[in-house]
Amino acid sequence: MLIQDARFLTSNSRVEECPAPTLPEYAFIGRSNVGKSSLINMLTNQKGLAKTSSQPGKTQLINHFLINEAWYLVDLPGYGYAKISKDARAKWARMINFYLRQRPNLTCVMVLLDSRHAPQAADLEFMEQLGTEGVPFVMVFTKADKQSSSRTSQNVVQYLEKMRETWDELPLHFVTSAEEKNGRDELLGFVADTNQRMATQAGADA
Repeated sequence: MLIQDARFLTSNSRVEECPAPTLPEYAFIGRSNVGKSSLINMLTNQKGLAKTSSQPGKTQLINHFLINEAWYLVDLPGYGYAKISKDARAKWARMINFYLRQRPNLTCVMVLLDSRHAPQAADLEFMEQLGTEGVPFVMVFTKADKQSSSRTSQNVVQYLEKMRETWDELPLHFVTSAEEKNGRDELLGFVADTNQRMATQAGADA
């Protein structure tokens, strides 16, 4: 997929105030400091599209970006550790959960996982929640450039083995590096193929 246009559209704290659900929507979420903003900037080839910060928890709203006038990329607040109050964390959780359950055009959730770490309980619990709710998702491992490829592969395998304990069929997974742009073509290719499949199905149903 060639991204010719990517622009910030709007930020909201309420799902009903998000853009009209007329386009496919891909939501990016992960634990705080997983490298979400850097990955979004790499995918869109725009260095400052999503705001990066050394302070975890900077994303606090549902941020919509319009890609090629054809689909939405959504930057969601992270889960897990962040230096915010318990009330703020609870508010984020309610906002995210309501979005995941109520957004009718949500096509897929990109669950970002730090490839430097062994399986994390917060990540496994979140993916289990998505499965329970019937929300489609894929696993996107980040920061693969921060260690050896063998170490990355080892952690990915551990995640997949852990998932097999409770999942009959594993979701797709991608390994990425924002610095080296690894995984960019594969992830955008997945979006393009999914959008095409949805368009074909919509045409058949018309």
